[in-house]
Amino acid sequence: MYLIVGLGNPEPEYSNTRHNMGFDVINLLAKKYNIKVEKQGFDSLYGTGIIENEKVILVKPQTYMNLSGEAIIQFVNYYKISLDKVIIIYDDIDIVSGTVKIRKKGGAGTHNGMKSVVHHLNSTEFPHIRIGTGFPIEGVNLIEYVLCKLPKDEYMILSKGIETGVEAVEKIIKDGIDNAMNVINCN
Repeated sequence: MYLIVGLGNPEPEYSNTRHNMGFDVINLLAKKYNIKVEKQGFDSLYGTGIIENEKVILVKPQTYMNLSGEAIIQFVNYYKISLDKVIIIYDDIDIVSGTVKIRKKGGAGTHNGMKSVVHHLNSTEFPHIRIGTGFPIEGVNLIEYVLCKLPKDEYMILSKGIETGVEAVEKIIKDGIDNAMNVINCN
């Protein structure tokens, strides 16, 4: 069983923002695989289903971004999920908009949601899928940049990253993380 978690802030207020790229990937996965992410529990909205012949739990923590780890650890403990089967999807300002990078393990960098995840899991040994949103231009406040509603043209660029994020999840489950990294990280 895989736990697939998109980081974000509760919708609809924060939908169509850079900081909700993780939720957007979960929403697209849910649509593609007909998984209803409507159950409430573990401080999250979640749903179960099958992707690439594997049972999955799709999760959108409702704790707000900076406390995401509080929700995730509840799933890990309750379902006894190995950390190598926990896939965390989130936005990354240090990657070009619309680009996706997979990491097998690693730290949180400057991302506060990931800092919470690393803290609560007490580990950096879990897969990450980072959706690039690009860095703000000089003079733009970082918080405003990641939380502001996106113009349609910019969201179209980021939607390519969302689609690639879905592909990254599928490849990790089907072919393993090393093969997925070889395909996705080279694009």
